[in-house]
Amino acid sequence: MGWQISKQIRAVLKYQAIATLSIAVIVGGIGGMHWGFSALLGGLISLLGGVTYGAMLSRVGKGSAENALVGMMRAESAKVSVIVLLLWLVFASYEQVFGAGFIGTFIITTLIFSLAIFIRQK
Repeated sequence: MGWQISKQIRAVLKYQAIATLSIAVIVGGIGGMHWGFSALLGGLISLLGGVTYGAMLSRVGKGSAENALVGMMRAESAKVSVIVLLLWLVFASYEQVFGAGFIGTFIITTLIFSLAIFIRQK
C-alpha cells in the first residue's frame, strides 16, 4: 500500500490551493503584506489538513465496510489534529495575524474540501 491520494482529493486540494492564492492576493492587495500572509496561512492550514486526510485514507486497504469506516475515522482524526496544532501555532507565534483574513480563508477552503464527494471518479 502506498501513499496514492485519490483523484477526488487531489482535485479538491487543487481547488483549495487556487482559492487560497486568490484570496491571499486580493486580501493582500487591500490590506498589505500581513493581511495577505494571514489569508495564505489560513488556506494552507486547511490544505495541509486535506493532504493529511488524503494520505491517511490512501493507507486503508480493501476489505470490509468496517475497515473503511475505521480508516476514515482515523484519517479525519489526523486531519483535525493537524489543523488544531497549526491553528494554535499560528496564533501563538504570529503577532500581526489578520484574524478575519486568516479565519475567513480557512473556513472557505475547509468548505471547498467538503466538495470532494461531488467529484466523479473515472
